[in-house]
Amino acid sequence: MAGQVPLLPRWALGNWWSRYWAYTQSELKELVTDFQQHDIPLSVCIVDMDWHITNTGNDSSGWTGYTWNRDLFPDPRGFVAWLHENGLKTALNLHPADGVHPHEAQYSAMANALNIDPSLDSPIDFDLGDPVFARAYFEILHHPHEADGVDFWWIDWQQGTRSQLAGLDPLMWLNHLHFHDLARDGSKRPFIFSRWFGLGNHRYPIGFSGDTVVSWESLAFQPYFTATAANVGYGWWSHDIGGHMGGFEDAELYARWVQFGAFSPILRLHSTNNPYQDRRPWRTDAETLRVIGDAMRLRHALIPYLYTMAWRNHTQAAPLIAPMYYDYPDEDDAYRCPQQYQFGTELVAAPYVSPRDPDTRLSRQTVWLPQGNWFNFFTGEHYTGGRWHTLYGRLDDIPVFAKAGAIVPLGNQSVSNPDHLDIGIFPEADNRFELYEDDGESLAYQHGRYAVTAFEYGWHGSEAIFIVNPVTGDVDCVPPKRSYRLIFRGIHQPDRIIVGINDQPREVTVKYDPATDSLTIDDLTVGPLDYAEIVLMMDTRSLLARRDRRAERARALLREFRIDNWLKLQIDRDWDKLVAAPEQLQSYQGLKDVHVTALRSIIESCEA
Repeated sequence: MAGQVPLLPRWALGNWWSRYWAYTQSELKELVTDFQQHDIPLSVCIVDMDWHITNTGNDSSGWTGYTWNRDLFPDPRGFVAWLHENGLKTALNLHPADGVHPHEAQYSAMANALNIDPSLDSPIDFDLGDPVFARAYFEILHHPHEADGVDFWWIDWQQGTRSQLAGLDPLMWLNHLHFHDLARDGSKRPFIFSRWFGLGNHRYPIGFSGDTVVSWESLAFQPYFTATAANVGYGWWSHDIGGHMGGFEDAELYARWVQFGAFSPILRLHSTNNPYQDRRPWRTDAETLRVIGDAMRLRHALIPYLYTMAWRNHTQAAPLIAPMYYDYPDEDDAYRCPQQYQFGTELVAAPYVSPRDPDTRLSRQTVWLPQGNWFNFFTGEHYTGGRWHTLYGRLDDIPVFAKAGAIVPLGNQSVSNPDHLDIGIFPEADNRFELYEDDGESLAYQHGRYAVTAFEYGWHGSEAIFIVNPVTGDVDCVPPKRSYRLIFRGIHQPDRIIVGINDQPREVTVKYDPATDSLTIDDLTVGPLDYAEIVLMMDTRSLLARRDRRAERARALLREFRIDNWLKLQIDRDWDKLVAAPEQLQSYQGLKDVHVTALRSIIESCEA
């Protein structure tokens, strides 16, 4: 009703760094290098308001500015070029409300453009409702910075909804004009980072949700907030991952926030200029660093999937994140699970958003899975739909579920179209997934310059067929050769495997992991116009592996429980009896109610 959601540039889906901090350019270079040395990918580096002069020597508050602070950035153009050479895009923060004051390098040019005598040193009011000011605002204050390499703008407007033109919301007009101005040459894809002005703002992605307090309550609210924003078409939220200000710094909270960020629209680390709030992952302990690093690497791996969902959002108005009731409107339970959401077409995510229990030493989340068969995205373990599940997890666990037949393409740490893909494939249903690719940042896709690779999965019980179809569209948008690693989850080791490219047999590397019931087919290399078919067959039984993993899950819980080790061993030995009579758990001395509840949730899950 209110217009199409634009297609994001591909790089926006990677990891962002942002902090309200008076960095020097050498400090930001060191920061980016530190991320590289820790093998944590970044795609965007935001420079907050201290990029410009803040100690103005006049009536300006210092929040508004357009002139580089040369004490911090002696070579702005060289700094931005260095970011680009290291694969990062950048934006500069804007607080334009104070207008243009005499300390600005652009002051005289602005005054002349507005027929103001520059010798008077009078402040030039911000008046975006005046077309003459608006033109000068862009051509004099912003276009030269873009010519020096600035990729987009962070419009940090916080000064109300009134302007000198009656009825005009300054934030709405800033978003509209900045968004379209960035595409003025007809080739660059428009993109801004700003606050939400209200209904219709979905036309100008992306938005940020303001300065959050560091707390578990803030984190717990964000899945619900993000999913329900889909109800007004606003899907591209960027939260301050880790929290912005105040509260209590907590390594576990930070790790869980980043995990949510990996399964949110935009992952942007951010905090205020308090030296005791620092989002650099290596400033935490070793375990937290490992978990955060894994989540941020996973985020970049998800970019092929995320970009396809961005295309779907653009063409079908279907946001990446949506409440469960979108696809299950007749299910009452779909309205009662505010901390979970659909993550694209293939996945449901329910990140942990509360601290670990001191006695179980595990996080807890309850998840409603719709009718059908569902699988743990990371392990392939089967879950029956049409019911609630209680999940317990260590710090490195994230509750994410794949639907039956799900096809999930994963890339590497690059934001460009990868020459290698891992494809996660889940059993028990037919499916088709169309991977969308283009050049990632121009408007050429509007003229048909894009490619689609269709993956098909046919499930027939004792036989499964996976197909990589020839690319349709512009084959120049994809690598000339692409290798695949296919990971078939939740299946037995097949009796026979047939792999062919263009109907010719092909040798591949095959591995089977009985611990996760996963078959991996590696070294499958195809060109854009090739047709690849993989057939998995069993002679006498179904391919589906649905073994009872409850004992394994119980042992994983016992390892974490804060109880006596002899008691852990006794429960392990008695497991078969407890499965038959779970009420006997109450008889063990030393088990608390939280332990009993956790173990019973496994016994009664009946996932075999």
